[in-house]
Amino acid sequence: LTVVFFLSICGVYAGYALWDNNQVYQAAEDVQLKMKSLKPVVSEEDGPTFEELKAVNQDVCAWITMDGTKIDFPVVRGDTNLTYINKDVFGNFALAGSIFLDCRNAKDFSDAYNLLYGHHMANSNMFGDLDLYADETFFRSNQTGMLITEYGVYDLEVIAFLSVNASQKVIFDVENIRGNAAEVLRFARENAVFLSDTFPVEEEDVKLLALSTCSSDYTDARTVILTRMRKR
Repeated sequence: LTVVFFLSICGVYAGYALWDNNQVYQAAEDVQLKMKSLKPVVSEEDGPTFEELKAVNQDVCAWITMDGTKIDFPVVRGDTNLTYINKDVFGNFALAGSIFLDCRNAKDFSDAYNLLYGHHMANSNMFGDLDLYADETFFRSNQTGMLITEYGVYDLEVIAFLSVNASQKVIFDVENIRGNAAEVLRFARENAVFLSDTFPVEEEDVKLLALSTCSSDYTDARTVILTRMRKR
């Protein structure tokens, strides 16, 4: 009888855990669907408008889209890098968090090196699809994206796939590296898993955007996609 009771409890707990996990992913999908209608429209006649996005949240500073993936989200920047770890773009508690710009980066993306964070989630939520770039065929076939900001639109070109430790200063010490894209390029050239055929030869006047998420490769591993930013 005790065994039966114990197994029943385990079954109930497993069912609850599964339900709870599904709720987390469903909440993330619901937020994305709501925000999609507010995605700024880019056209030759009119520049992107952030009026509706700003009405939702003044911390919204951009919209990131990576072609060939389901990464298509608003970008926020909080007062600290913990502000949006477990908060959605509407300001509500959410385990999925938001895609956010490092708080040490300029909100207008004027730095030479800019860093975005997003949770690694299944079902292509948040930055879960960064894993796709670990496949070399995908990496070489999907190297475009777009960053829409209040101040203009950037075409993104994927130039490197890296797997690094969370303590790697060249990638994550934004306070000291944000003005030095050349150092990031040198690090990527020497340490990247994959480099694009168009990886910059010249290190001057290059503007970079990195996308980072957790990795299961080892403790404190991070997947980083490095892109080159070109303003339209």
